[in-house]
Amino acid sequence: MIVESPLKPEQAGYRRVVEAGDYWMHTLRKGQVLRILDLEGNQAADTLFYSAADPAERYSAVDTIREQGNVYLTAGTRLMSTGGQVLLQIVADTCGRHDTLGGACATESNTVRYALEKKCMHACRDSYLLAVTEHEHYGLTKRDITHNINFFMNVPVTPEGGLMFADGVSAPGKYVELRAEMDVVALISNCPQLNNPCNAYNPTPIEVLIWG
Repeated sequence: MIVESPLKPEQAGYRRVVEAGDYWMHTLRKGQVLRILDLEGNQAADTLFYSAADPAERYSAVDTIREQGNVYLTAGTRLMSTGGQVLLQIVADTCGRHDTLGGACATESNTVRYALEKKCMHACRDSYLLAVTEHEHYGLTKRDITHNINFFMNVPVTPEGGLMFADGVSAPGKYVELRAEMDVVALISNCPQLNNPCNAYNPTPIEVLIWG
C-alpha cells in the first residue's frame, strides 16, 4: 500500500548516508520516526530490530506475518517482537511491499546458491557480526542475528510455496518510514550482494533520517 509521508527531510534531526556494504546501528526512542531512503533504486536494506530495554526481545517475522495475515510488509504493518509486543509500525511507504522471508545473505548461502568461489564475497551477516563486535555496549552477539526484514527487496512466493529472488520493485527516491512504539535498537546492513537481481547487481547507498 502506497502512503506518502508529510515529514520534510530538511526538518529531520538526524541524517546519514550508508554506503553499500556498510552497516548502521542506532537507538530509536519511542515516538521517533525512521525513514530508510533508497537513493538510487532497487537497493536492499537488511534490517534487524531489538528492544532497547531487553535485546533478547527482538523482531519476529513469524509473529508479524501471523498478526497481519500477509507475508509482505507495507504501510500499516505492525512489526511484532518475540514477546508479542509492537516494536515499530510502518507509517509511510512509497515502495509498496517489503520482504521478510528471504533472510540475510551470508558466505554460506553465497556458496550454496551461487558457486564455491562466491564464499568469500562480503555478505550482510558479516556486516551484522562486525556491528555487534564493534558496539559491545548493546549487549548483542552473533546469537542475536535472527529474523530480518529486507526493505525494498522483491522475493515473490511461488504457488508451490518456494521463494524467488527477483528484480527489485523500488526506484530512486522510494522510502519506507517506521514509528518506534518502544525504545528500539535498529541495525541495518546495506546489502553488498552482487549475485542476485535484488539490486540489479549494483549495490548502492541508502540514507537514514530520523524525526522526533
